[in-house]
Amino acid sequence: MQKGDKNETSRERFRRLATLRTNGVLKRLKVLGNCSNRNAYEYDEEDINKIFSEIERKVKEVKAKFHFPKKRDFKL
Repeated sequence: MQKGDKNETSRERFRRLATLRTNGVLKRLKVLGNCSNRNAYEYDEEDINKIFSEIERKVKEVKAKFHFPKKRDFKL
């Protein structure tokens, strides 16, 4: 399916967008890994812990959105 295809189902749209966005995240993580080059950058254990604590916190937050649907307003 192409972007904006009127016949695209919600499942197909999810798969297309989730794939693109996941690949984007993975690419950015790979780029972050380039900062590990000690010949080019100076950092310490505290810096590493801050980076990965924040990444892990955000992953947990986003993952929870998939497991616990948003609370909706009451409707009769």
